[in-house]
Formats: sequence, C-alpha cells, structure tokens
Amino acid sequence: MKILYSVQATGNGHISRAMELMPYLQQYGTVDVFLSGSNSHLQPDLPVKYRSNGVSLFYGNTGGLDYLRMWKEFNLKRIWKEARELPVERYDLVLNDFESITSLACKLKKVPSIGFGHQASFRSKHTPRSNKKDMAGELVLKQYATATDYLGLHFKQYDDFIYAPIIKDEILQAEPKDKGHITVYLSHYSDDVVVKALQQLKLIRFELFSKKVTEPRVMGNITLYPISNEGFTKSLIHSHGVITGAGFETPAEALYLGKKLLVLPIRGQYEQLCNAAAMKDFGVVVIDKITHDFAAQVKQWLLTQQITPLTLTHSTYEIVQLAVEKGRSLNKYRLCDEGLLTEEDMLALY
Repeated sequence: MKILYSVQATGNGHISRAMELMPYLQQYGTVDVFLSGSNSHLQPDLPVKYRSNGVSLFYGNTGGLDYLRMWKEFNLKRIWKEARELPVERYDLVLNDFESITSLACKLKKVPSIGFGHQASFRSKHTPRSNKKDMAGELVLKQYATATDYLGLHFKQYDDFIYAPIIKDEILQAEPKDKGHITVYLSHYSDDVVVKALQQLKLIRFELFSKKVTEPRVMGNITLYPISNEGFTKSLIHSHGVITGAGFETPAEALYLGKKLLVLPIRGQYEQLCNAAAMKDFGVVVIDKITHDFAAQVKQWLLTQQITPLTLTHSTYEIVQLAVEKGRSLNKYRLCDEGLLTEEDMLALY
C-alpha cells in the first residue's frame, strides 16, 4: 500500500502527531510525507518526500496573528502550480492533516482523501464552538482543507467520526511527578513579554520554552529552554501546571496527565477560541491575553481545584487502523469508477 500523509507544519502539534503516527502507518506500506508550512520549530523525524511553504500562520509579539506577514507570504500562483504537480493519483491512501494544497490536488485529479486530525472534528455541528461568532473562522475550518471523508480528533467524542487525541508514547508510559515548576509555552508572545510578566512571581519556578534561545538560560525564577520534543515532554511530565496557547496537542497531553492548565488563545484564531470553550468543561482556566494583572491571575489559577483528566477511548493503533480502513473503502470505489475494478471484484474484497 502506498500512503501519502500530508502534514500542516504551521506550529508544532501537527508534526508531533505525525511522528507519533508514523510507525503505525508504516505497518500498512510505504509512507511519503508532504510537509506544508514554514513556521514550525520542531525538526521533523519523518520520511518527507515533498515540501512546500504552503499557507502559514504567523504571530506577532503580543498574542495575535501577524496578518501583514501572512498576506506577504501568500502566493496563489505557486499554490495552484504545486497542487497540479503533487502526484496524489499515485497513492492508495491520501491522509490529509489540514493541508490545503493536497486538498486542491485531490479535487483537480478526482482522488479521494481522508481529512484527518483535530480540524476534521469541526465538520460536526456538535463540536464545541466559541460564544464569539466568527463566520470567516468557521469557513476556514470547513473549507480550507476539504476531503472525501473525515476522521476527527478532539478532547471528547462529540460525534461518531471523532476520536480521542493522539498521545505520545513517552507520556502514555510516564510516571508523572510534581517537581513544583510551571511549564510554559506561548509561541504567540515574545520572550520579553512573558518573562516580564512571570518575573513578578518570584517564588514560583517557571520552565519557559522559547523559539529564540539555543541553550538553557536562567533569568531569576525562570529558566528558558530551546524548543525540543524531548525536553518539553520531560518538563511537562514533571510539572505542577502548564501555561500555553489553546491549541490541541499540548493541552490534550496536559489534561491526560492531570496537570493544572491555563490557556491563552491566540487572538484572532477562531479554532483556539473553540478549543478554549471545550476545555472549560475540564476545569481549565482561560485568559484572554497577558495584561498588567497577569501575575495575579496566575496566582489565582494555582489556587483553583484540579482539572478533570482526559480519558482515552481508542489507542493510537486503533485510530490508524480506522483511518486506513476508511481509505481502503474510498479507493475501492475510485477504482470501480475508473473501470479498474468491477462490482464483482469489490464484493469479493469485502
């Protein structure tokens, strides 16, 4: 079986999930990865065959999106060319983790695909939404990377095609301990803004993961670390609590470990506002942005009751198996439509 796995590399979560899934996918055949995006800070340990700048999100220094840079990076002519050249028709299964060029390529060449991952869960009206209505944000979630069928991931099984998050083996097998520090990852803020706010809490130790530093650096009660999968996971497992954005992978891991969790959604990113709404059901504290009273808000958060831990309903192996079976079914119909497989052949395969 030949599998094309298209991964959105805007941020680190999609890459982290892909690295976790890869050994399971490779049990079914050869896997080629199309990596799309230009602002992840993790080194992908993946069999990358195709790369593109894709359509990326960029952040400013104070918690919001950098729309000017996003517009400058957008190139419709390049995107159309890359979609036409991406050989999706050569694969038995196209697994698409919210990647728009692959979606366009499959439409142009009439190749079925599986929309896989967290964003796929928003195909359901039962998936939690923010109270702040955002028609443009809803349109992005529904139309940015369409597919033939979907397998979504979320904190709870809000619909019959939505399953539990993919949790790293290191966390599944960990023996978590509370060593007293707070793990911090806020990629949508500059280090200066975060450090200035956290230095007011002199009696609390923070481990801040930064896209700017290349080696550990101590600044009073804060130790800054370079971003690494291994380093961050270790800090998370032994933390007292976690402060991060309202993405999906890191909050899911923190909830699974039963850690106190405080999230700051990226302003202007509708998906994160929706995630924050879902996390409130677990007792997670949500803060809009870092302001002059952020230190007081962190103190209050540390006094709150423990969160409700996330439970897993399916293993990573089972989720991959479901995705592959969906893909096989779609490919049988495709071959039949192209005259390469008769209806009798299809019945024999079932």
